[in-house]
Amino acid sequence: MTGAHGSSPRERLPGGPDPELVERERELAVISRLVRSTAAGDPALVVFEGPVGIGKTSLLNALLDQAHDLRLRVVHTRAGQMGHRLPLSTAHALLAGLSADGSAGLPLSVSFAVLVELHEVVRSAAMAGPLVIAVDDVEEADAASLRFLAHTARRMTGLPVLLALARCSGAHVAALNEVAALPQCQVLRPRPLTGSGIGLLTRRLVGTETDSAFQESCLAATNGNPMMVTRLLTGLREEELPLTAAHFASLDEDDVPAFRPRALRLLHRQPEATVQAARSLAVLGDGAAPETCARLAHLDSTAFVGSVLVLTSLGFVTSNDDGTWSFVHALLRNAVLGDMSEEELTSAHGRAARLLHDSGSSAADVAEHLCRAATVPEPWARAVLREAAREAMLRAAPDRAVELLRPCVPEGSEDACDPALLVELGVAETRVDPRASIRHLTSALERASLPELRSAALGALTEALTRQGQVARAMALLSRYRSDATAAGVGSAQLMEAQMLIAASANRAAYAELLETVTFDLSLSGESVGERALLAARAVSCVTRLDRVAEAVAAARTATARGSSTTDAVPFPCAAGLTFLYADLPHEAERVYRQLLEDSDPLTDESRPSLLALSAEAHHRLGALDVALRATAAALRNVTVPRAAAHQAQPLAVRLHTLLDRGDLAEASRLEAEIPDARDDAWQWNEVLCARGRLHLAKNDPERALAHLEECGRREAQWRRISPAVSPWWYWAGLTRLALGDRRAALALAEEAVGRARAAHLPCALGTGLELWAEAVGDDERPPLLEEAEQVLAGTEAALIRARVRVARGKLLHRLGYNKAAREVLRQGWEEAYAVGSRSLHKAAHRALLATGARPRRPVSRGLPALTHSETQVARLAADGRTNAWIAERLFVTQRTVEVHLTSVYRKLGLSGRRELRDALAASDTGTAAQGT
Repeated sequence: MTGAHGSSPRERLPGGPDPELVERERELAVISRLVRSTAAGDPALVVFEGPVGIGKTSLLNALLDQAHDLRLRVVHTRAGQMGHRLPLSTAHALLAGLSADGSAGLPLSVSFAVLVELHEVVRSAAMAGPLVIAVDDVEEADAASLRFLAHTARRMTGLPVLLALARCSGAHVAALNEVAALPQCQVLRPRPLTGSGIGLLTRRLVGTETDSAFQESCLAATNGNPMMVTRLLTGLREEELPLTAAHFASLDEDDVPAFRPRALRLLHRQPEATVQAARSLAVLGDGAAPETCARLAHLDSTAFVGSVLVLTSLGFVTSNDDGTWSFVHALLRNAVLGDMSEEELTSAHGRAARLLHDSGSSAADVAEHLCRAATVPEPWARAVLREAAREAMLRAAPDRAVELLRPCVPEGSEDACDPALLVELGVAETRVDPRASIRHLTSALERASLPELRSAALGALTEALTRQGQVARAMALLSRYRSDATAAGVGSAQLMEAQMLIAASANRAAYAELLETVTFDLSLSGESVGERALLAARAVSCVTRLDRVAEAVAAARTATARGSSTTDAVPFPCAAGLTFLYADLPHEAERVYRQLLEDSDPLTDESRPSLLALSAEAHHRLGALDVALRATAAALRNVTVPRAAAHQAQPLAVRLHTLLDRGDLAEASRLEAEIPDARDDAWQWNEVLCARGRLHLAKNDPERALAHLEECGRREAQWRRISPAVSPWWYWAGLTRLALGDRRAALALAEEAVGRARAAHLPCALGTGLELWAEAVGDDERPPLLEEAEQVLAGTEAALIRARVRVARGKLLHRLGYNKAAREVLRQGWEEAYAVGSRSLHKAAHRALLATGARPRRPVSRGLPALTHSETQVARLAADGRTNAWIAERLFVTQRTVEVHLTSVYRKLGLSGRRELRDALAASDTGTAAQGT
């Protein structure tokens, strides 16, 4: 039989490909029963009702398919198309093929006689055989056609006719409501897909299994709407993206081009109060207080609730457990917002801001609307924006703070603005727009009258100037401040000089100029905040340049011992910790960073990522590879590696080094491929170059490795970071030279490092240099070098370097024929490599042990030496009385991991609980101290 829209008996309703029918077993069963009933000669009436995209058309097409399979005659159309605007146009599209002569000359006027005549066409066609009449988007039909459909629905008794209508929920059309209320009418309301349903649909469309995380993400973004799910899956498949939650992308208007106009057409058929309610919900956002929404919509509470119930029936919004409402999908909210003019939007956001402010909402919520109001803020609004900006700075979001504050300082109005406001804006702009920062801070300094405000403006200005390389101007301002009668005290001047030294670490030219300009007196008492800051900043500058390393260490210890997190700004104890790192005292650095992390707020402290990165480097130098990896993962959380900035280069480099130490070459290669080239000459990129060179050496590409390593060495020299304890680039460059057959160059690197390390008492660098020296000479010269390296490292906590030297020495002893001594040394290195988690070194040691005739079964499994670094950390924290939850948060692991480590500790030490653990560790510490004396 021929359908109304073409000659193919299998033709379906238009509208693109149907979403796969998933979780529609109930509806399909009803459809099958109705079609079979009509084929047997009985009438049937069904209405498919639901929001856009829920699958009404798919179910209607399924009905048509079954009707065709049973060879029923079918006529169908979609209402609301072009040409369906005149009276009876939809009926005309349906019945033209059923009229006796096939003409299109149906009447345009509508009277009862006309309805009878049209019904006669249907009855005559039904007498010739069972008939299916299907109309999609029936709410779009003209009023006359709707009267015809209602007339026919009431008069189907005895006729083998199946009338199937599909309409959007919430479309209150009297004629359709009348049809749905008929006793014989079956109303089917398809439900949204569940997570498992989305998983099944994914298998059918893409042929891929997905996990529950992806399914839940997809469900949250689409609200289970089959059309949206289908479009999303198709887009992901076409872009060849992995179907995982991490690669999940939400739908936008481009994915479903017909969605927005259909939704708005449905909305604008509702009363004006419903439209205003939808707009107020869209402007205020999901979960807004109903009272505020009602006031924004200029409705009383009763009228607003009634309008929202209409929106709910339309499928636009859904109720939340707390009595508020949310749009079922961002597409619908965006459609409503896009329907408003720019003037309407800005006015609505301005009113929303005032309503939220008056109701006591947070500054951040009010500021969100003020930023979109696009008007000069009133005094109350400026106060709100400044409060929200302060919160943004606490969250390490200077971009957001600048966005909030700039409307408070219109262009050209600086001279009339509150100097305190200019200082706040200038501080926020320091890393976002340095030139604007300097301009605003200069204006604030010139006009500020209070000493405290002048001090704040000057401190921020000198730091901003230093970052921009304008050291001379910054020093001139600082000199002028020192002689200012209204100064806040000499301690403030010292603090500013320390800030300049720290700020100069972001600008190589400024750093070089400062080294020639300022003094580096390390004899300050450290009694004041300014003195401690200056000691820490000077100490790290000295130790990197191998200038009075012992004095620098003493100064850093003074700064950390006399300061606290409540009195001293984080950058200065950070600098003290860096002094310990570069003085080959990673255990002291680790203690400093551990305390700073304990005192910091994980959610609001902007310095926390830097602390995590420095803590990771300290743990890496100690050989705690697992802890270093966890710390770098936490430091890089929410960081897009290809767009990493200089301050994110350090944790990337530490992570790359740690992966290589663990022997995970594949993961290291994957990470290195994502890391961008150095975007500037910041020193943090130097270590990325070192790690890259080391990776290429591990991949047997020494030429490429040497290029990276020598560039790292060149840049380090420009920064005057000449201490061999700052970066191991020279060690890996030496090994690369050896791989290329250039022993002389490798020996020169080793001799220079050893000489500097001896003079500055840098044990880890000295041991590493002696190891490289041994590699560069013949076997007859190696034993004393490696023996000295092992002795030097035995007094440190650098477990990984010590294990590497022991393995090298054990291999040498075996080659020289000292098998017994070789086995003893190799076993120590083998056990240490296992304890720190260096799989590659452990395997190398295992092979070397086998070569000596030893048969190692497992590393030592009893006593304190059997504890891994992670187990030792957990044990000590537990012995200090810390809870499992506290330990888990401190070490960035789960509580279950802490429990597993403690269980292992108790087993290895033969203990039953924390009380015995405390005693065992105390006895061990006492024994170690006694040996030291």
